[in-house]
Amino acid sequence: MFNQIFQFFSKAVKTPSIRKKLIITGIILIVFRLAGHIPAAGIDRTTLTALFNGSPLLSLLDVFSGGTLANFSILALGLNPYINASIIFQLLGYVIPSLEALQKEGEYGQEKINQYTRLLTIPLAALQGFGMYALLRGQKVIPNLDPVSLLTLVITMTAGTVFAVWLGELISEYGFKNGISLLIFTGIVARLPITFGQSVSVFQSQDFLKVILFLVIAGVIVGLIIFINEAARQVPIHYAKRRTESGLAATSYLPLRLNQAGVIPIIFAVSLVLLPSLLGQFLANVPNVAIANVARSLSTAFNPQGVVYNITYFFLVFGFTYFYTAVVFNPEKISENLQKGGGFIPGIRPGKETEKYLSFVLARLTVV
Repeated sequence: MFNQIFQFFSKAVKTPSIRKKLIITGIILIVFRLAGHIPAAGIDRTTLTALFNGSPLLSLLDVFSGGTLANFSILALGLNPYINASIIFQLLGYVIPSLEALQKEGEYGQEKINQYTRLLTIPLAALQGFGMYALLRGQKVIPNLDPVSLLTLVITMTAGTVFAVWLGELISEYGFKNGISLLIFTGIVARLPITFGQSVSVFQSQDFLKVILFLVIAGVIVGLIIFINEAARQVPIHYAKRRTESGLAATSYLPLRLNQAGVIPIIFAVSLVLLPSLLGQFLANVPNVAIANVARSLSTAFNPQGVVYNITYFFLVFGFTYFYTAVVFNPEKISENLQKGGGFIPGIRPGKETEKYLSFVLARLTVV
């Protein structure tokens, strides 16, 4: 098996177009990681490190930022503002008719929505940058800044987010697709060597069996994830106008993936479920006692290790999975295309009946 994988990658690297994409993607990822280590000015690094080590919430945010948040680099906000902007526009697409019409206009409509998403990312990044400053100032990590210094800091962090989005779109255009997702993945993976090093530093000989057990369980989980991600329901499609050599109607298959939405619902859910705790930490030190108490209750309730956080996270992932599946797979459009191409599902009438059948099958797969 490993020999086949090696041969596959060898052939891929020898293909000029793929080699070019690999080089471009690699260079952009290196630039992204280097930019993530350019620190913003005026930060007490020792206090910042202690703050992140003592807060599970901030540690979780730092994982998704790829370590740029704990370093408080110019990319400290990462791609979170862009993700939030994407969530907002996808939700508005179900409320505002003009946006819903754009979503149905194919590539042109998607490009316009992407443009609006980029524009909304800028004020969201500025708002989150100011919120991060207020949070760190309350923890004595950063001193009170005069208006000019504060404006400079917010502009720097906003520019860092815009730069990260630009790098992601460069990867999508000139490298491999899904550049934004690739940057998020790179940021998460970049933390693995540090985590592994910390684990090895406290490793003791009597923990050897525990480590082996952990590796076995991790391997099984990874295998299950790959299996679920690749699993698909093959829906047979017959074409009456196409015939095989034996005179039978030609048959093909429409694959309906078990995990149609991918990891996007998880990213959306994490972005939203962390907001109450961040808001709570932001307001915990305000002079108003009532507001401060509510803020502390929010921070406690939505601690990543708490029950409320995990229940909310579960329902958000569940809801966003249904929502995003409806975005990426449109049974009405698939049914229409099949009807135009002369295809049909055996035992199901073309048109509305096919649309209902696909929606029914997709709903069952999504529940699984």
